[in-house]
Amino acid sequence: MNDKMTINFLGAAGTVTGSKYLLESGNKKLMVDCGMFQGLKELRLLNWEQPEYDPKSIHAVLLTHGHLDHTGYLARLVKLGFNGKIYGSAPTLKIAEIILKDSAKIQEEEAARANKEGYSKHSPAEAFYDLKDVENTLPLFNPVSEGKWHVIDDAFKVRWQYNGHIIGSTFIEVETNDSRLVFSGDIGRKKDLLLYTPKKPEKADVLLIESTYGGRIHPEEESIVPELERIVNETVERGGSLFIPSFAVERTQLMMLMLWRLLKEKKIPKIPMIMDSPMGANVLHLIHASRDWHKLKPEECDEMCSHFQVVSNYRATLALREDNKSKIVIAGSGMMTGGRILNYMETRSGNSNDTLLFVGYQAEGTRGRKLLEGATEIKVYGKWLPFNMQMEHIEGLSAHGDQNDLIDWLSEIKKQPEKVFIIHGEAEQASALQQHIKEVYQWDSEIPQLNQKVEL
Repeated sequence: MNDKMTINFLGAAGTVTGSKYLLESGNKKLMVDCGMFQGLKELRLLNWEQPEYDPKSIHAVLLTHGHLDHTGYLARLVKLGFNGKIYGSAPTLKIAEIILKDSAKIQEEEAARANKEGYSKHSPAEAFYDLKDVENTLPLFNPVSEGKWHVIDDAFKVRWQYNGHIIGSTFIEVETNDSRLVFSGDIGRKKDLLLYTPKKPEKADVLLIESTYGGRIHPEEESIVPELERIVNETVERGGSLFIPSFAVERTQLMMLMLWRLLKEKKIPKIPMIMDSPMGANVLHLIHASRDWHKLKPEECDEMCSHFQVVSNYRATLALREDNKSKIVIAGSGMMTGGRILNYMETRSGNSNDTLLFVGYQAEGTRGRKLLEGATEIKVYGKWLPFNMQMEHIEGLSAHGDQNDLIDWLSEIKKQPEKVFIIHGEAEQASALQQHIKEVYQWDSEIPQLNQKVEL
């Protein structure tokens, strides 16, 4: 069997978000990841474009992990006619369910609000997909075991391998036509407070590797905790509150863990600590249920949670944002593109005693990125508000491996791959990783462009 094999880079090529790779072998089509574009408006608009492929013709979707930029397009794909199977680890599918429901709800609410207040350029504003589309997607989910080979559609052997990053995250190995393709997904870190070290691929004829931090070295973990301690104490001394926009998956739980340990060691004062993220609360339950995927003991998890007020009621959010007592609030979304953090910004963005602390990657075009780049105003629900808060940024908390982690992840591959594609990175980061791979391994690689189709 020597059918022609092609791969089409439908997302996260030349950019970080929108991971989608269409693999064709003979008459079989597999999609690896199915994410939404985020960030810059021109990227977000790509989500709405009619795909050049027929969604009905895709046999299956393989998911590396549950993040929106890897799973958020699934309900749209189903809305457009896809009816194949969707495979991923059990925690990945649970996270995808949580994220898709949350995404649909946010989009429905934002469309309704835009129509009511008249700030959309579209009349009427419509949701990208709704909860009904998500409900139609969930029956297609098929959980797979980590570390074992699975046969998909008689044409592909597929294995999902532990990859750190977030609960359930994997890299994917696909064997077909005597070739092994490795899709890195998002690679975690060797040293992570919450998660184990990622496994490494041992063979790859074709390799796709992410490059989110392909040119960066993260600060050591030891320097991060004192930094968080300083930020909390300085904010409380000013009589202010600390607001942490945070990704609901992994980052929120990591922040809870760090704050709980600081409190336990009496390094920060005992003030109310609030986790205001319905999605984050769902992920906490998943962490309890997924003990093989992380380092936290059940009793530690219980004790940590007992120190946080978990808010799911919207009225409680409105009450908390008017309360001027010092507190710590962790809320979504991590890049401030939506979520409860915007409700707090409506009343707090002008308060110079408060602190806004970024603890994750901020994509181009997001509110978070604009504030990091020095914006003095913030647009919330169609209104421009002054931004006077103290701003802090802890960079070393990324769930993505840095350049050293990425280079090390490749170290078990004995034979040079025939093709190496550098994906999931802004141009500067992808180029830096390309250069470093050449220096360390003498491998040539390519940075594919969006919608580029390559024959393998």
